[in-house]
Amino acid sequence: MDLKGICVLSVILVVALSTLAEARAQAEKCQCKVAPRERLNCGHPGITAEECRRAGCCFSASVPGVPWCFTPKQKRVRKVCPSDVRARVNCGFPGITAKECERKGCCFVPHPAGVPWCFYHRTVTESC
Repeated sequence: MDLKGICVLSVILVVALSTLAEARAQAEKCQCKVAPRERLNCGHPGITAEECRRAGCCFSASVPGVPWCFTPKQKRVRKVCPSDVRARVNCGFPGITAKECERKGCCFVPHPAGVPWCFYHRTVTESC
């Protein structure tokens, strides 16, 4: 590949990565459903909607007298015990009791044979 081809590929890569980074920085729409009186300022005076979103914040100029660029709601996460035995990641040792396993903060399901009975939780992000 010649130098011109490498330069073109480099430009494409940079554009793709910047687009991906911008998409990640934007908060999900449901996280931006914050009551106006509960908004926490996330930007400087005069910040544009684009600058605000690039910073990972929410923007809404629909209500005067409250921050237009504001912090999104935190994503809610919860721990669940995986139901698929193939997703189990061992948290114990052979012969561990349910009480010992739960004391470690893990899940305990004493079946089937050949898979961990004491295993780690999975973290699941709940939608808004």
